[in-house]
Amino acid sequence: MPDLTHQRCLNHMFREAVARCPECGRFFCRECITEHDDKVLCASCLRKRLKPAGHRFHRYQWIFCGGHFFTGVVLLYIIFYYFAQILLALPTSFHEGTLWQTGWWSQP
Repeated sequence: MPDLTHQRCLNHMFREAVARCPECGRFFCRECITEHDDKVLCASCLRKRLKPAGHRFHRYQWIFCGGHFFTGVVLLYIIFYYFAQILLALPTSFHEGTLWQTGWWSQP
């Protein structure tokens, strides 16, 4: 393995390397290297380290989401059921359109 004094920066070929990234093992100049959590890392390794992990649902969260879905379906069923009961309670003359022709509102 060559000595650090003879190495050049991976991104800037005319600059002398001042540090080696412990993650990927490449050499970088002062401009390309960053200190994070008392470690000297290159930009690509730092990006990988800081990339947020995907959100994972735990077992109870899936049960909670399923409960919400089931509650929503039951609530919609109840709403449609009672709406249908209201429509069934209306007189047949309302459904046929003859209710408006009889003048039911003017009778005492």
